[in-house]
Amino acid sequence: MNAKVEEIMTASPVTASRHTTVAHARATLASHGFSALPIVDPDGTPVGIVTTSDLVAPDLKDATPLSALAGEKLYTVPQYEDVSVAARMMRNHKIHHLLVTHEKKVVGVVSSFDLLRLVEEHRFVAKAPPTATAKKKGARAKQERA
Repeated sequence: MNAKVEEIMTASPVTASRHTTVAHARATLASHGFSALPIVDPDGTPVGIVTTSDLVAPDLKDATPLSALAGEKLYTVPQYEDVSVAARMMRNHKIHHLLVTHEKKVVGVVSSFDLLRLVEEHRFVAKAPPTATAKKKGARAKQERA
């Protein structure tokens, strides 16, 4: 697969700071139709991510800062990396969003839906399995060499 992360990511994502409240994050995600909100330092360095799943807890107060929700683990992928690397990271860590970086700054977000869109658009072409005759030719060739 030759596609790069920058080809499928959502570029220039809306971001939030650690002090952004849960109420503001919910409103931001709803108004933009996103499901993830990167949390960044003033210089654009990623420090966390909050998703719609994090914001649905019934006992979560609107005034809670996002710093209280962001987990300790943060997974990023460089924008020039192959999409297969992003897919492997998501699968291995059981996550649905990765922050995309360039020179340690957030430049995008890639989600599992972005990867599904790649497959749906047929940009990913799987090799067909060998046919029965091709398998025989391979076995015959091995016998002749032996």
